[in-house]
This record gives sequence, structure tokens and C-alpha cells, in this order.
Amino acid sequence: MGLIQIERRGPIALLTLNRPDKLNAIPELDDGEAFAAACEQLNVDREVRCAVITGAGRAFSAGGDVKAMQAKTDLFEGDGMALRDRYRRIVHRIVRSVYALDVPLIAAVNGPAVGLGCGLAGLADIRIASDQARFGVPFLKLGILPGDGDAWMLPRLVGYPRAAELLFTGDLIDADTAERWGLVNRVVPHERLMEEAMAMAEKIAAQAPHALRLTKALLRQGREGSFEALLETTAAAQALAHLTADHHEGVSAHVERRKPEFRGE
Repeated sequence: MGLIQIERRGPIALLTLNRPDKLNAIPELDDGEAFAAACEQLNVDREVRCAVITGAGRAFSAGGDVKAMQAKTDLFEGDGMALRDRYRRIVHRIVRSVYALDVPLIAAVNGPAVGLGCGLAGLADIRIASDQARFGVPFLKLGILPGDGDAWMLPRLVGYPRAAELLFTGDLIDADTAERWGLVNRVVPHERLMEEAMAMAEKIAAQAPHALRLTKALLRQGREGSFEALLETTAAAQALAHLTADHHEGVSAHVERRKPEFRGE
């Protein structure tokens, strides 16, 4: 059975990291391909409007396999050029694939999210954490660097000073601290985590599908580009949205004071 299980619940795709015996450690050598294939599957399926990612067992993901690091096997085998190549082909393929996901992604963080596991959760658009979740990026404690893009992502989520604290100390923070710092949207009792995540996904999935994907694309561009460039992209995307049947349905539903029924048309 592969790393990622995909279950469809109507317009929602539930992705489960399924390596519980290793606390959903990633990456193994095939994991770059697994993430790329899963994300591409969701991108091309126009029936999918929102995705939720969580971990099987008691962890979201413990990140890299420290025993493999010690033994210098799998991802960590070979000379410097071989290691560089595997980071680019595997680790970076994972984070690029998740970042390029067209539909909104909710991370339902059910337990520890450490290293690449924390980075993976951070790439989601929305994070809902169990009160049993923990977050950390302890790369420096292992004598290595944040090799998965955390130095880019964390300052955008929690600000530079807190990102620096997380990276420089390697400390883990609990779910309440993560919420206070802005790393997660909310913390819920562990037993209600998936109920809360799916309720949020259902609310998102009720929106007009084309406008939803375009809005996520605008958010991504807004994070990286200039205001003027964003406005130009917005004008083109808005023109497309105005020509959809879903726009007509949304306006009609508003005037008629009823709930819209969007069909992705």
C-alpha cells in the first residue's frame, strides 16, 4: 500500500499519510512520485473542490527518518552531489506538488508535525490542529538545514522573529502556542478533529468551483508578486468568472434569497 491514501467524499478528497508504524515519516525514495501523482490527480479532476490531508495513527508526520540519516541509507546515501540530487527530485518535488495544488487544502493535524511534516502542514491553506498536535523544525539539532523550504514558508506564516525562534532553537511548540502564533487557524479537541476539518471542507466545497480555484491562484500570486501584477491577473480571472453559469446562479440566488447551487459551469 502506498504512502498516500485518497478517499473521495463527494467533492472533497481526503488524503491520508499511511505510514503509521513510522509516524508517517517522509520522504522515502518513492514519495516524491507519490505526492506528485496524488496532487496531479486532484488538479485534473474538476469534480474535486477541496482537499483535506491528515495522518494515520498518532502522528501527522514525524518528518525525515533519523535512523536512515544515521545509517546514510535511502535518501541520505552517497556523496554531496547525490544528496543534492535526491533533495531536488524527492523532497522538493513533494513541496512543489503540494504548493501547486489547485484546490484549497486543509491540514487536519492529528499529532506531531515535525521537520518536513511541519513544512507539509504549513503548505496547506488552512490548518486545524488537534489539541494533541505538536509542531517543530528541529533541523539544526541534527546538524542540518531546513531543506524543504521552511526558511521561505515559516516567516510568511508566523513572522520573521518567531520563524527564527523555531528554526534556531529546534524546539517543538504545542497546539495552543501554534494557534497563538498564527501557525494554525484553530485548535479543537482531538476526537472532533476530522469532524471540524470536514465541516470546513464542505463549506469551501459549496463555493463556485472555477472561482474557487482562481481565488487560490490569486492568493498564491499575492504572496509572491507585486500589487500591480496581481491586479492584472485579477482582471483576467474576473472576466472569466463573470462569463460562467455559476456567476449567474450566484447572483440569482442572492436576489432570490436562496442558497446557490454551483455546478462548475
